[in-house]
Amino acid sequence: MKQFKRIFALGLALVMTLGLMAGCADDSADKGSPSPSESQSQSPEPSEGQEGNYGDLSGALIEDGKLIMATNASFPPYEMTDDNNNIIGIDAEIAQAIADKLGLELQIDNIDFDAALLAVQEGRADVILAGLTYREDRDLVMDFTDSYATGVQVIIVREGDTTIAGTNDDLQLVDADGNVLEDIQIGVQRGTTGEIYCQDAHGTDHVTSLDNGSVAVQSLLNGQVDCVVIDNGPAQEYVASTPGLEILEASYVTEQYCAAVDEGNAALLSAINIALNELIEDGTVQAIMDKYIAAE
Repeated sequence: MKQFKRIFALGLALVMTLGLMAGCADDSADKGSPSPSESQSQSPEPSEGQEGNYGDLSGALIEDGKLIMATNASFPPYEMTDDNNNIIGIDAEIAQAIADKLGLELQIDNIDFDAALLAVQEGRADVILAGLTYREDRDLVMDFTDSYATGVQVIIVREGDTTIAGTNDDLQLVDADGNVLEDIQIGVQRGTTGEIYCQDAHGTDHVTSLDNGSVAVQSLLNGQVDCVVIDNGPAQEYVASTPGLEILEASYVTEQYCAAVDEGNAALLSAINIALNELIEDGTVQAIMDKYIAAE
């Protein structure tokens, strides 16, 4: 965090970019428990050649025979909705593959990101997959799986409106006339690591926390914030589908995406980790990533 403070105290910076396929985000998720229209159940297909001994999940699940996943489907390409309002994306397909291995039905509940975190802690969801990154404070109330993907934080600005000046040791965010932006407003998604980093560096007065990435991007277009700090995956999607926006180029931070279960649910954590690592080793996770993220 000391490094984040040093970099952000001098100005905002951006991370390496990936080329991503376009997706469709849903920004209609409500806080709290999902309504029936916000839940998606998927019956598992028969799984062949299950390698792992996943252990006894009796008492480890909210409902026997079902894996309930909490997410926020406004984070393409990891979670989003298609034209029929089905939840799709990298996390949805990885969760389905895990559920298949465990012989469980997958139910995906689409709620706000911070509500998804609470759903796992309060026994309304078994697991969260939502572009979730490890943090020590989160680890106090949830148990994290092994990492299955790498995420990076980037900065979206209005095209030609803002640039980065200086070197990696002297980064500043400047306007089109070369003036350093000191009294900036940064748009972030509530509950994310981007929100934590920005608040820590600039204080809450300079950070506007919004329900999801699409609302943050709209706030940028409306001139309510000067930039948006968000993970590279959804940033690429938003910029590709929204004329007049661009992503700045400068290094910032790399994070690891994980799933998480309620603190102390060792049986479920172990089962998911075994299944997840099998899916990594047999190439399934990479194939899912390749489906949604184009090679550069």
